Amino acid sequence: MRWKQKSFQQLTTMELYAIIQARMDVFVVEQQSMYQDLDGIDLHATHLFLSDEDGSVQAYARLIPSGVLYREASIGRILTRKESRGKGLSHLLMQQAMTVLLEEQKETAIRLQAEYYIRALYEQYGFVQVSEVFIEDGIEHVYMILKNVHAYRKMKSSENNDKDTKTKFL
Repeated sequence: MRWKQKSFQQLTTMELYAIIQARMDVFVVEQQSMYQDLDGIDLHATHLFLSDEDGSVQAYARLIPSGVLYREASIGRILTRKESRGKGLSHLLMQQAMTVLLEEQKETAIRLQAEYYIRALYEQYGFVQVSEVFIEDGIEHVYMILKNVHAYRKMKSSENNDKDTKTKFL
């Protein structure tokens, strides 16, 4: 499997198809959530994804620069396919997403609209809940923000000491 990081304009038609297919499979079919996926934000986002040998997207996140959706940068449409869960991909995905936004794109804060049941994953990376629970598309959510870049740097430091978390982008 290979991690890829691309702007919308850099995506091939097959990559875009695989991304949309993964988002529909997880959010619409698996979670039974009817929502408008194609919202125009993809055009401004960096798409971070892990594809298997057949091109099927196994993990994905949409990285949105500050000022597009929120005042802060944002990580959205975060997913790991059911068959790829339990392998540490969600953690690798979050680490890669934060690296892209904070190191490469020099963002200073990140906002998430997190599904409530998985907020503990994001808390591990220094995100803090900043809203009450609300329902969107039939699922409980909360807003979370990472403002303390020190928490990210601490996580990054421990990552550099763990050879198992090393990945490369194409």
